[in-house]
Amino acid sequence: MLATMTETKPEAGAPPEQPQPRLWTPAGFREDEWTHAESAEALVGNGRIILPLQAFLDLDPEQRKSARERLGVLLQPGDKLDALADLLGDLSLVALAFPAFNDGRSFSKAELLRSRHNFEGRVRATGQVLIDQLPHMLRVGFDEFEVTHPVLIKRLESGEVGGIGVYYQPAARASATAGKYSWRRLPSQ
Repeated sequence: MLATMTETKPEAGAPPEQPQPRLWTPAGFREDEWTHAESAEALVGNGRIILPLQAFLDLDPEQRKSARERLGVLLQPGDKLDALADLLGDLSLVALAFPAFNDGRSFSKAELLRSRHNFEGRVRATGQVLIDQLPHMLRVGFDEFEVTHPVLIKRLESGEVGGIGVYYQPAARASATAGKYSWRRLPSQ
């Protein structure tokens, strides 16, 4: 019995194995056309590439424009959205990282991308996408999710998005009012 337990334990000091992310949209799970890369060398092929903010900013302006349809950027919570504001027209996807469940700065960035900057491309959540956060992410403007959490994957496979049926505040996505109270809103469809 002890030998079996020892065989299944990860090596000491080895990082825990992360499951492969699955891409989910409100239409369901689908194949991910995008690949995360660390540098502009990944743009040599024809694939769709998500670069870290600094690698994206270091690109030649003409290279950014010519690769617009296959170019995305990943913002970490500490990255400034203002550094990207004037270049949003050169992007078709902005990925916002959630490295920890308790860091909500990417929620604010998604809402600002939609409301202040009128970004119409895809906004993707990466990292710690959890069950109770998904409905809120949808409300502030996310439309794609890299999901690794096994419980969330199981729920999404069964069609359970969760959330509350009535809201008190407006959001990035328009919602209908519910009943006679103007401040009570139904989720957008």
